[in-house]
Amino acid sequence: QVQLVESGGGLVQAGGSLRLSCAASGSIFSVNAMNWYRLAPGKQRELVATITKSGSTVYADSVKGRFTISRDNAKNMVYLQMNSLKPEDTAVYYCKASIQAITQTTGRVQWGDYWGQGTQVTVSS
Repeated sequence: QVQLVESGGGLVQAGGSLRLSCAASGSIFSVNAMNWYRLAPGKQRELVATITKSGSTVYADSVKGRFTISRDNAKNMVYLQMNSLKPEDTAVYYCKASIQAITQTTGRVQWGDYWGQGTQVTVSS
């Protein structure tokens, strides 16, 4: 019943900017850490950024100083502002969230990790 939906990906030239959004919906009671990951062809999945419920953030070295993660707890949304984009940032970007929600199969309130479907970001040189 919980869904995460990303938006905001696209094609941009090197040096440009994009802002990704991820909205969580469903029978949500609470949301803890929210993350952005990316997966590029031929590479392993990379944790790009994390934000806790209180707003503390952690970034991968590869994006520090260029990307900013933020969230709106009232709307259960997380954002990724990406500036000074490089061709090596090209990947499918996924959001993940730790969510307490009513589990469809059991009807109980449980914590679980939920993923979005991904949004493509392509940076041309």
